[in-house]
Amino acid sequence: MTTLELPATVAHRRKTKPLSRRASFWTAAAVAAISLWTSAAPTTAYPLYARTWHLTPTATTAIFAVYPVVLVAFLLVFGQLSDYIGRRATMLYGVGAMLAGVLLFAVAPSVGWVYAGRALMGAGVGMALTAATAAAVEFSAEGKASRASSVVTAATAAGLALATIVGGGLIQYAPLPLHLDFWVLLAVIVGLLGFVWRLPRHTKDESRGKWRPRPIAVPQGIRTLYAGAAAAVTTAYAFGSVFLALGAQIAQQLIGTKNVFTIGLILSITSVLIGVTAIVARRFPPRRLVLVGAVITLGALALLEYSAHAHSLPVFLVTTGLAGIAYGLLFSGGLGLINANAPAHHRGGTVAAVYLVAYILQGAIALALGIVATASGLSTALLLGTIVIGSLGLIVLAVAGVVPALQKSTL
Repeated sequence: MTTLELPATVAHRRKTKPLSRRASFWTAAAVAAISLWTSAAPTTAYPLYARTWHLTPTATTAIFAVYPVVLVAFLLVFGQLSDYIGRRATMLYGVGAMLAGVLLFAVAPSVGWVYAGRALMGAGVGMALTAATAAAVEFSAEGKASRASSVVTAATAAGLALATIVGGGLIQYAPLPLHLDFWVLLAVIVGLLGFVWRLPRHTKDESRGKWRPRPIAVPQGIRTLYAGAAAAVTTAYAFGSVFLALGAQIAQQLIGTKNVFTIGLILSITSVLIGVTAIVARRFPPRRLVLVGAVITLGALALLEYSAHAHSLPVFLVTTGLAGIAYGLLFSGGLGLINANAPAHHRGGTVAAVYLVAYILQGAIALALGIVATASGLSTALLLGTIVIGSLGLIVLAVAGVVPALQKSTL
């Protein structure tokens, strides 16, 4: 070996080897999981914030609502970014923004820091989750792309479960209840960044030109499918917003449970069943999942109202379980419709368009419920939520059951 060869050889050895296709697939799924863990991390802390900083239900649900508002703004501007600069680069930007947001929560001395952290979380998830969802399809094994929507759903469910269980346990039993669970999440995000860095790099398609801010566009040939997918995912997210924004208060005020770890375990039932449902749902066509999910949503809403009036913990537990099953079916079915039909060069933008509608309504519903809970009480807010989400469920049934183009997508 000559001295002239040595620098090149050393440089070659120092190059980081990209992850395999299988490892890349699971890294994309992990990014989806961390996105939902980050989004739900404050869930069990809302009552603690309210007591510590003397916040009204409007203020606590505003902490939640800041997240989808900013996320929607980033989807509008950057929704198609990963179709141009690649899934890896977009996930790096997104995970980096999530890290910054979680850090603000970890050191927050006042509610202002929490609002700022929540905004960064929304920006990060807005970029990372869309890219991760598209990447999971593209890194799937040959002939198994259809399982991507189920795996992403299960991964997001795992993230939600970790948020409520880890958060609830650390708040109840560990020191620094306002901060420690965010330091734990911060450490996990730092570790994940190393894997995202090793994802295969994007090979630019010159025919697509340079990225610039532009409206999200859905290809004309799949707009009917998009309508069905967006309705399904929106209903799932809207139902989820009840538990994410008000779940801890529901458990405390209506069910009579004050142990934060217990509340976290109760709320995690929904997340666990989302994941289990997503795994089972892989065997069924997306349209059927959407239809069954909408029916279960209507039944779960009726039980939620009953549990609130009867102050029944057993009924509330059954409700959280049914909510998880409904969410899993609607989310898996909605993403399945898009993943199976969206062109690869439009996949990131089309997925972003689905999330866009879902997050707009999720944020609006969560904020409205908080305002009503402050003005008229939690029971009235739940009744409003039941009416609104029940209406969305009926819309899903109408779109999935009547539109012929949606029927053809499952044949």
